[in-house]
Amino acid sequence: MIIVFKPTATEEDIDHVVDRLRDLGLRSHMSRGQERTVIGVIGDERLLDHQPISVFPGVESVTPIMAPWRLVSREWQQHDSVITVDGVPIGGKLITVMAGPCAVESLEATVGVAREVKAAGGAILRGGAYKPRTSPYAFQGLGREGLDFLVAAKRETGLPVVSEILDPRDTDVFLEKADIIQIGARNMQNFELLKEVGAYDKPVLLKRGLSATIKEWLLSAEYIVSRGNRHVMLCERGIRTFETHYRNVLDLAAVPTLKALSHLPVIVDPSHATGQWDLVAPMARAAVAAGADGLLIEVHANPECALCDGEESLKPHRFNALMKDLKILARAVGREV
Repeated sequence: MIIVFKPTATEEDIDHVVDRLRDLGLRSHMSRGQERTVIGVIGDERLLDHQPISVFPGVESVTPIMAPWRLVSREWQQHDSVITVDGVPIGGKLITVMAGPCAVESLEATVGVAREVKAAGGAILRGGAYKPRTSPYAFQGLGREGLDFLVAAKRETGLPVVSEILDPRDTDVFLEKADIIQIGARNMQNFELLKEVGAYDKPVLLKRGLSATIKEWLLSAEYIVSRGNRHVMLCERGIRTFETHYRNVLDLAAVPTLKALSHLPVIVDPSHATGQWDLVAPMARAAVAAGADGLLIEVHANPECALCDGEESLKPHRFNALMKDLKILARAVGREV
């Protein structure tokens, strides 16, 4: 439920409503604008069925929210959220490109790719220090050492860093060393992990689960936002279907669907979605045309020798060419890269 106060509402009016909600066992999520204060009610709205909140002093309107995701819905916030990470905006007019190796392999390679990403116009460095792999025998990442390499690359280039967390026990180190915490597809419904990252004011990149519906995905985002962390981005990375010719099926229809349902920024990962480097560029261009707020692209100087997902990684010169294409395409749809 959304409660909108009149511009003339006093603090006493607002506190009166908040106290009443608390008495009923409901939580309040407050947003203060220039003219109006809005409260999102968290909990079972049926408790308010016989409570005349609309007649409380200072209340302008009371609107039930039908969607089970409330704080991430368009009903709760009409305008698009823009998340700023070290001066880099994500959302709004700018299309933000995050790029780098799937897995952090060495200090030299990480810094080298970071330089290439920045030179081509990329805004954020991506890199996996912890790798959740299907096989227990596959490369699992360098762990904390990998995060240190990303920090060194940021120090060298100035690019903010996004990396994936797997365990709530590593939260402290990610809060210190990463600028954006990624929740991977396999952990989209790891609710304890979602609640943990929701307790901090650190931007979160939430990837769609392998077989998750839009509803399940948005409810996972709601877990994070309901704990107080509003800095959430949604990342479409392909879903599992019957098709086996490529790795996953990139659901580009999810982009405008999410933009209609939610105010959160929408990112597209064409690398994991396709699993083939030659499909990354066309899907990246298509994502921009569909309205994506950003891209997550794998770049590796020597994909043939990559320890993880080399087959879907772009070489730096191909990434540079793609960035040039994206700048032209972005202008065509009234945006910038």
